[in-house]
Amino acid sequence: MTHVLVVHHDPDMADQESDWLRAAGYVVEQCAGPQYGACPVLRGEACSAAAHADVMVYDVWASGDAEGARTLIENIRDIHPETPVVLTSPGLSLSWEEASGQHAVTMLTGQPTGARLHAAIQDALANSLATVR
Repeated sequence: MTHVLVVHHDPDMADQESDWLRAAGYVVEQCAGPQYGACPVLRGEACSAAAHADVMVYDVWASGDAEGARTLIENIRDIHPETPVVLTSPGLSLSWEEASGQHAVTMLTGQPTGARLHAAIQDALANSLATVR
């Protein structure tokens, strides 16, 4: 089974996304992100929840603001480069996200749904496997 770490600043949305993913057959763990507790990634340390995930679904606003988001995602990619990241944004894409290279993420913009999350996770996993080959 694929293990997904859902990191979202909005607990209700995190629950909804997690429910959709569980219904699709994923094993899900949730994290409220660095706004709500100490985050080892922001200290440059590995995250045990991320280390156990096959893929992470990260809300772009998990850190509270755009600059914090960029730092958080760059750190997570540096510390856990083997774990693909789906970066969700309810609005438009940001100007700093990367689609290839060490800091690559799979973007999911607009309103998420179970089907859209599943497709983004599958894309992220496929791209991760293609990079390893």
